Amino acid sequence: MSTTPATPATPTTPASAGRAAALTATASVPTTAMDRPQPVILENEHVRLEPLGPQHVEGLRAVVADGEIWRIPYAPHVPAPEQVAERVAAQCASDEAGSTVSWAVLERDGGRVVGHTTFLNISLRDRRLELGTTYMAGSTHGTGLNAATKLALLTHAFEELGCLGVEFRVHHLNITSRRAVERLGAQQDGILRAHRIMPDGTIRHTVVYSILADEWTGVKASLEHRLHRLRR
Repeated sequence: MSTTPATPATPTTPASAGRAAALTATASVPTTAMDRPQPVILENEHVRLEPLGPQHVEGLRAVVADGEIWRIPYAPHVPAPEQVAERVAAQCASDEAGSTVSWAVLERDGGRVVGHTTFLNISLRDRRLELGTTYMAGSTHGTGLNAATKLALLTHAFEELGCLGVEFRVHHLNITSRRAVERLGAQQDGILRAHRIMPDGTIRHTVVYSILADEWTGVKASLEHRLHRLRR
């Protein structure tokens, strides 16, 4: 009687075990879609985010004029003062259609409008969205208000909406914004090469970053620590 030799078992290495664990973890992700983000007020002790509306136009005109941030290279999402009303109207239409959710950022003390930000590229099924079109008044740079804004938005995304990932997309030459995203704790996922043609005809390569749900606890602690240090 003939017998078939047994196939030797494939040795398990740390790398193969790690890949197997990663595949198991990926396969076990629930498929339940997240709820659609709504235009709600978000706030912490530093900032108050109000759903964007026509009442914020004058405040945002002052924001873009503060430090002339609309002149910053590689940031065409920042409107010139005379473009603010048109941009707000277009953004509100997008919000009403359910494609985006936008906020005006106000100082918690005093209520001055200091910025603008948006949830976009929302994928309910994949429980993922992009945080973008953010701009803050020049006088707030380095004050921690941007970090406080991100804390409010990311807390809402991960702890209330149940996002699995929050994405950031930045022009490859916008080094200031890239460093700011990296300071949040976001990891670079890759670069979309020749991704967009800019208004002046130049080519934008888009650097993609993200924060994942299982990274949020550490990112949140880091943001809270940064804001605590600023209060000292």
